[in-house]
Amino acid sequence: MNIKFPKSKVEPNEILNPILLKECYAKNESAKSAKEIVMEFIGALERKDFKTVRSYINDNISVLAPGPVELTTFNSAEPFTTYLEHANLPKLEIKKEFADSNDVYLLYEMNYHEPPVTTFVCGWFHVNDDGKISSLRFILDPRPFFQHRK
Repeated sequence: MNIKFPKSKVEPNEILNPILLKECYAKNESAKSAKEIVMEFIGALERKDFKTVRSYINDNISVLAPGPVELTTFNSAEPFTTYLEHANLPKLEIKKEFADSNDVYLLYEMNYHEPPVTTFVCGWFHVNDDGKISSLRFILDPRPFFQHRK
């Protein structure tokens, strides 16, 4: 049995539809970067626009931060958003921001009024492929809080 298949009339370089390819590039160019998402989240937090803050947070966010006595942790968006609403955080004085793919790192100072101390913080934000912040890790220098107590 000798089966012959018809030859394709399409040349290999014609397989991709240029219109679809152009739309694909346009979509990727319009997608926000992880850094843009994090900076918009910070802006909304500083404006106290908690509805917008919540829109940037993944439902199952993982948060780990030093607290006054023990580690502060959250594993879902609602309690974390409620915490942010009541935390009365000072404005961040961002010293450096950089990104590596879906990870964004911020180095900043926080100037608290009560007690009147300034502390240096490093925040590591992970943005998932859906454009939501899915993980936050914070490290800070606690010495100014202890020095203030003396």
